[in-house]
Amino acid sequence: MRRSFTPLTVQALLTSLALCCLPAAAGSIDADGAEKLIKASGCSKCHTPDKKKDGPAYRDVAAKFRSLADADDKITHHVTAGDKVKFPDGHEESHKKVKTTDSADIKNLVAWIRAHEGGTKY
Repeated sequence: MRRSFTPLTVQALLTSLALCCLPAAAGSIDADGAEKLIKASGCSKCHTPDKKKDGPAYRDVAAKFRSLADADDKITHHVTAGDKVKFPDGHEESHKKVKTTDSADIKNLVAWIRAHEGGTKY
């Protein structure tokens, strides 16, 4: 007997599969390592996970880049390049670079930032 699947059944199946994958992805992030790097680099002077300070909250950064295929590359560039950023009062400064050159630590930090979409906290 041939079984047909309705669009709703297919959507439910795909949603279930996606939800099963989320904990594994989130579990692979070293939150302690990312937070130590943030502290050592002085990022919390301007950023927090969920509230805007001089810079955007990490959840807002994650939401901004959510739909971009090159989101990781863009965030990596921002935290490592020292490009100019504009502050709420209008002045500009070079964005501080993270205090590491270890690509694994930077990749982990970017994953940690992106995990804050929707208010996820570690």
